[in-house]
Amino acid sequence: MTFTDRTLPATLDRLVVGRRRETEVLVAALAAGRHVLLEGPPGTGKSTLLRALAEGAGLDFELVEGNAELTPARLVGHHDPSRVMAEGYSPDVFVEGPLALAMRQGSLLYVEEINRVPEETLNVLITVMSEAELNVPRLGRITAAKGFRLVAAMNPFDAVGTARISSAIYDRTCRILMGYQEAEDEVEIVRRGVEPVSAPPEWMAKVVDLVRLTRRHPDIRVGSSVRGALDTVMVAAALAELRGRRRIDPQVGLDAALAALSGRIRIHEGSARTAEQIVTELWEQVFGRARDGGWSEHAPEDGEAEEEAGEDGPGPGGGKAKAPPA
Repeated sequence: MTFTDRTLPATLDRLVVGRRRETEVLVAALAAGRHVLLEGPPGTGKSTLLRALAEGAGLDFELVEGNAELTPARLVGHHDPSRVMAEGYSPDVFVEGPLALAMRQGSLLYVEEINRVPEETLNVLITVMSEAELNVPRLGRITAAKGFRLVAAMNPFDAVGTARISSAIYDRTCRILMGYQEAEDEVEIVRRGVEPVSAPPEWMAKVVDLVRLTRRHPDIRVGSSVRGALDTVMVAAALAELRGRRRIDPQVGLDAALAALSGRIRIHEGSARTAEQIVTELWEQVFGRARDGGWSEHAPEDGEAEEEAGEDGPGPGGGKAKAPPA
């Protein structure tokens, strides 16, 4: 299957929620023989989009995790020291790294977190993008086969541990901005991600609303991605079973949200509030105050019978659920 195959968008629609515009631009750029830079905050589907594209098009791709330890030798490859001692330098003793392998096979090279990669390693990638070849000492020249493309992903510069990308990288790539998706797309992502766990759709939509509010709160510098909503739903399901309650129980949901979101958000340096305080505030803004009964949905959950009338539950006094019998 090629990039111009008309069945490709349908395949991607099955694997990727939304992202039609970004998908089409990525496919077009790769079909035109361009290298691509996907830029956006964590949890916006950069890796998912590329994996779906490779699967849909039947393409091989080499994955590289960008970090400070990614040296040129780890990226390109190296000569096996033990075999060099016995056989000397020859092509047979060279161990290909992901870059050399992708160039030889004509496949995609996907570099995650490229703005965490050391400058000397970035210089190697710049040479390959410009010349489509690479000179390796004691090995010779490696020429990129037809189909080789570099796709890099990066978080915004202000993320911890990142650095500014030089203009040389931007000048050799097509940049696609990957922002957060629409609310309905994030709800669908959560619905797919928590299967086979069932939860009321209205309640899951409110969890997504809660997560999206963390991106606009004045005391929060970096909000949560949709992964926070996925974790909230899954933790709430397990916690409800542990406590013998329903997952829409207000105290169950709040405790799950605190666990899923308090470590994901980043508070402004000048704020005197804690992450737990802000998550609780946002939870009560969306679901209501937990001690006043919280969310007012009383319908039984999928696959659950109504709770017995005499079962203890959270009331105006904020009492905790009774522990299930041992």
